[in-house]
Amino acid sequence: MTTTPAQPETDARSATEPRFTILVDGLCHLCSKEATMMRRMDKGKGNLGIVDIAEPGFDPAEYGRTMDELMGEIHGVTRDGRLITGVEVFRQAYDAVGWGWLLNWTRLPVLRQLADLGYRFFAWLRLRLPRMKSGPSCSNGRCKLPRASASA
Repeated sequence: MTTTPAQPETDARSATEPRFTILVDGLCHLCSKEATMMRRMDKGKGNLGIVDIAEPGFDPAEYGRTMDELMGEIHGVTRDGRLITGVEVFRQAYDAVGWGWLLNWTRLPVLRQLADLGYRFFAWLRLRLPRMKSGPSCSNGRCKLPRASASA
């Protein structure tokens, strides 16, 4: 992959954009709590952007994904526009708010595999637990089980 030097307008834009953005299911109680905690950890610095994918106006096509894909596991967007998933999202998000050291253990080879496996299990489980859903209702279809997982 080749890189090109940053243009002056890109530098100005980068200064106002978050270092990292997470896409969060706002109808998931635990996910919302985590996002709130991370927002506090950012201390208003704007290093972390949080997008609620359960909001009625949210369009998953903006990220080149379907709603089912976004609901299936956490996604994040780097400042340069790369979309990432899984535990790497948490590592990047915690790095952005200055708490990256908290997840350093998930970078170690064997522990990384265990963390990834644990997260995949949580992602599969989170929409199947009644207490994981919050908000007034799921009538907008935003909190339904992803199709691929629903039949598993």
